[in-house]
Amino acid sequence: MRKFKKVIVIGLDGLDPAIIDRLLAAGELPHFARLKSSGGYARVATTYPAQTPVAWSTFATGVNPGRHGIFDFVGRNLRTYQPELALNRYEQTSSFLPPKVINLRRAEPLWQRLSAAGIPSTVIRCPCSYPPDTLRGRLLAGMGVPDLRGGFGTATFYSTAPTIEAEEGEIALAVRAEPDGSIVTQIVGPRHPRTHEDLACPIVVRPETQQSKVTIRTLDDSTGVEVQERTWSDWLRVKFKVGLLTSVRGIVRFFLLRTAPHLELCASPVNFDPSAPVFPISFPASYARELAANNRAYYTAGMVEDHAGFNSGRLDEAAFLQQCDLVVAEREWMMRHELNRCEEGCFFVLFDTPDRVQHMFWRAHDARLATSDGRDEREWGHVVDEQYRRADETLGNALAFADEHTLVIALSDHGFGSFRRQFDVNGWLHQNGLLALRPGTGVEADSRRAFDGADWSRTRAYALGLSGLYLNLAGREAQGIVPAAEAAALRRDIAEKLTGLRDPATGEIAIQRALPRDQVYAGPYADEAPDVLINYAAGCRASWATTRGQLSSQVWGDNSRRWSGDHVVDPALVPGVLFMSRPFRDASPCLADLAPTILDALDAPPAPAMEGVSLLP
Repeated sequence: MRKFKKVIVIGLDGLDPAIIDRLLAAGELPHFARLKSSGGYARVATTYPAQTPVAWSTFATGVNPGRHGIFDFVGRNLRTYQPELALNRYEQTSSFLPPKVINLRRAEPLWQRLSAAGIPSTVIRCPCSYPPDTLRGRLLAGMGVPDLRGGFGTATFYSTAPTIEAEEGEIALAVRAEPDGSIVTQIVGPRHPRTHEDLACPIVVRPETQQSKVTIRTLDDSTGVEVQERTWSDWLRVKFKVGLLTSVRGIVRFFLLRTAPHLELCASPVNFDPSAPVFPISFPASYARELAANNRAYYTAGMVEDHAGFNSGRLDEAAFLQQCDLVVAEREWMMRHELNRCEEGCFFVLFDTPDRVQHMFWRAHDARLATSDGRDEREWGHVVDEQYRRADETLGNALAFADEHTLVIALSDHGFGSFRRQFDVNGWLHQNGLLALRPGTGVEADSRRAFDGADWSRTRAYALGLSGLYLNLAGREAQGIVPAAEAAALRRDIAEKLTGLRDPATGEIAIQRALPRDQVYAGPYADEAPDVLINYAAGCRASWATTRGQLSSQVWGDNSRRWSGDHVVDPALVPGVLFMSRPFRDASPCLADLAPTILDALDAPPAPAMEGVSLLP
């Protein structure tokens, strides 16, 4: 007999213990309170670094990043030094063969361990599950699934204004009306696999200014979608012709900002069409189509909420929150659909939206945060708390499917805090003689390519991504100069210089500590981690320029973006939360303990490599 017949796991990305504690005390989270009273509640230690793909990979595998291989959203190409998606990669051995997707999370997830024991699982939107894991059950991939252009998400902005400029992370298209008032334009899609030219799907936009709406259709669709001003449309299915008999299908949503005096229209990144994805996004492959039955399209890209459009000012608060509501409603439908037929085994679903909303609305919690437009943020002060109340409702819906033979777990992967000040790591490295520039050149923050102007023949260290920095190591980087025999000493020296570094504008310690990677990670993939991990103090984070491999003219600066909350700081500052419906060992639990706990609950043996331990008595 198993301890439990089934385990229901509700992942709630980014829920912070301090907010949970406050709302629990106020009686505003009745379903979390129910779990706390029947089982328990604790803070759960997150990973190094406290990033979503890293943390959920440790949750799924029960091992540290050195054993599963996920260290950041962003990695680098060792040959070109350019940024790359660090969650998966595409390999193409021939231009005549389709590319193959490789998952860079390389440790065995708990659902495969359950499958080996004959126990089914249903997994919805776990990060780093693309390409989808094989298992006994069903899986829909999450963070790591790209848009059709192969990135985290590229939106499109259309306007009839005389001049427009593209904002970061978007394509901007100037359009004009035909004599009949219609606008013929296109949706930019994937690149051709051989020529690498952009493929496009022609669309016709017909404004109805007096009714403050537009209709949008493709050339082979007479109906299309209708978009009212200040509203997101339904999904429009689009096709991109690759060859005579080959096309790639996608889906896109539109937001109409205004019809006059100039038409302004935003299109979401083009998602894989779940009824015909260009690469498998589910296991079995038919599962994505099954969820899309009865013409029910849904978001498939790993990064769903359009924070880039909100950051740039294309979308305002109401538009962003409206999209977030669509995402949560869609995920809740999937959850209820699957729980309704889940009789045994493990069920997991992740709700990402609390994390995205806190990133964008933390400024309403912290009066010290500067904003780009200087507006009064108090009217948005309720938004973050509302996400926690919505999460409590979601938990309540899941509890309706639990009985005395069910273990219910609700958890977050990390907490949250303010992002007021930014530290340009490459700027600091340059000041300290570790990153050199070619004479007469400079690496500017608005450069289109990472490390333009870098002199690799004199550069000993460089930074890219959110987590830390890399040595320009001989035999590893294409133009590496640091001998392997000197690497350990250089890592220690850089870590010592960064530890305790103070922000000159505030006088406060901005970097609590920096650590060489061998003090953080162990395992077969530890050598792929950043050479030095930087643990920022509360309120500080790596600069926007650093994340892209660029260098700012100022080492220190204010963060004035709407993206005003973050968690890539010292992991000790941002633990997650853990609720269970049965008593558990609540002394210093960590995310690596969850996989052994779920396996123990279902009487399946843990993997020998698992570092966590079961929390059940």
